[in-house]
Amino acid sequence: MIKKASNYAIAVFCMVAVVSCSSVSVQDYAGNRPQLVAEDFFNGKLSAHGIVKNRGGRVIRYFTASIDAYWVDGVGTLDERFVFDDGEQQTRIWKLKPEGAGKYSATAGDVVGSGTMEVAGNSVFLDYVLRIPYADGTIDVKIDDRMYLVSDRVLLNESIMTKWSFEVGQISLVIIRE
Repeated sequence: MIKKASNYAIAVFCMVAVVSCSSVSVQDYAGNRPQLVAEDFFNGKLSAHGIVKNRGGRVIRYFTASIDAYWVDGVGTLDERFVFDDGEQQTRIWKLKPEGAGKYSATAGDVVGSGTMEVAGNSVFLDYVLRIPYADGTIDVKIDDRMYLVSDRVLLNESIMTKWSFEVGQISLVIIRE
């Protein structure tokens, strides 16, 4: 029994060590080009096209979105209008407030508290908790958004959704500057 517990502890330690060593920071992309400037890319008309996958990796939804983005007095607004393949429509209006050194606070009506956004090189990492409809109520899901500018007009976004540290889904999309 003690040997099993000891083996289990070693396995858990190894998993934690591997996960903590493989963590990627937005700063890892600081030298990448093209350089992403949030106030420039997220300004004007944009469109998004994407998919949502369940925890097993199966595509369960498709969507498009129109995004009106602008900055007033240094604060960015992203007015996102989603249309899903089943006809459902959603709106999310982000407020991006610069905090210096490529960092922003990010809020929206269905975001719990404030998210953190960081820009470096060609990349944007955005972490937040999203409150989504589920069954007869809602659940809060952690979103880890990672976006990469691949040309002056195209931003690729991959998101991992987790609940209690378990992956529950993924979102992949492309954002195009019109």
